[in-house]
Amino acid sequence: MTAIDLTTGPSSGSGSAAGIRRPGRLSLGVSRIGYEVTSYFRSTDAVFFTFLFPFIMLGIFTAAFSSAGDIQPAPGMEGISVGAYYLPGMLAAGMLLSGVQNLAIDIATEKSDGTLKRLGGTPLSPVSYFLGKIGQVFVTGVLQAGLLLLAAGTIFGIALPTEPEKWATFAWVFVLGVGTSAFLGIALSSVPRSGKSAAAVVIPILLVLQFISGVYLQFYALPEWMQNVASLFPLKWMAQGMRAVFLPEDFAVLEQNGAWELGWVAVALLAWLVIGLVLSRLTFRWIRRDA
Repeated sequence: MTAIDLTTGPSSGSGSAAGIRRPGRLSLGVSRIGYEVTSYFRSTDAVFFTFLFPFIMLGIFTAAFSSAGDIQPAPGMEGISVGAYYLPGMLAAGMLLSGVQNLAIDIATEKSDGTLKRLGGTPLSPVSYFLGKIGQVFVTGVLQAGLLLLAAGTIFGIALPTEPEKWATFAWVFVLGVGTSAFLGIALSSVPRSGKSAAAVVIPILLVLQFISGVYLQFYALPEWMQNVASLFPLKWMAQGMRAVFLPEDFAVLEQNGAWELGWVAVALLAWLVIGLVLSRLTFRWIRRDA
């Protein structure tokens, strides 16, 4: 029996199928977003290690280091609390985890357990599949960032920006960061050879990036060579863009070049967005190449 392609519009054949309006790639992809979001929140591992992890780490850092006093850009200058300093890094980490870690492990698992092979035999196109996955990342990323900011302002007592231009910067850094992370997650999903090994392959890579990119450690305190290595990857630029939003202007002197460099943040994230898009297009298969 020949499968009917529901993504190409009305059939030219005769019979009862003729004239039926069939959903296209876009509508199928949008319809999958709800399914993907529901599946995400049903997975306790994904919720804990991607959605809730930045909340947990912000709480740990705030509790562990607040006794050391405020963080200052220079001696004698006004400082901010430990929680306020680490909030931008946790927002950046949330984008990375929601996109790269979540999709890389999820798609690798679906390849391994035969889900993608079964989908490959249905009218669902890779475009619709991608739309569902990327839409899920944006939905969960927005929820995560919103709840993290709510917790920061209420539980941790962190003062949030009031300037509209700050929130405009937050919006474009967030959109570029989440989009970049989503495409890189799709590309990275081709590296693990099985679903069982996916977490062991993906998590160490992202953990190292978080330590050298100013998420868990103060970026200005890292050796210059480590800062240079971190600058090759998108997380450093996500964190820097978020610091430009949530930290006082005086803290710009602590950046690698003494400024927020938002122009370079945009260039770096756009470049990695294109790289992720190309890699995901070249590496994605409904089944593993060695299957």
